[in-house]
Amino acid sequence: MKAIWNNQVIAESDDTIVVENNHYFPPQSVKAEFLKSSPVHTTCVWKGVASYYNLEVDGKENQDAAWYYPEPKPAAENITGHIAFWKGVQITQ
Repeated sequence: MKAIWNNQVIAESDDTIVVENNHYFPPQSVKAEFLKSSPVHTTCVWKGVASYYNLEVDGKENQDAAWYYPEPKPAAENITGHIAFWKGVQITQ
């Protein structure tokens, strides 16, 4: 699977975990140079507290377009640190 935004591959892995129709990419498969920390956090009832990244590619920013669970609840521990995308990020094979 590939995560693409602004004509740039942000992440690529054959080992994503699908949860609620979202592909969670292993952290080592994501190009960290495109991720910028965001102060935003949200809470999922069964997964826990999510943290966000802004994407920055070729001078363009996509706020809070990636998220991850640094310390998920036990039911979601298999996605610890894995990163998912939305807000116009294309997920393709």
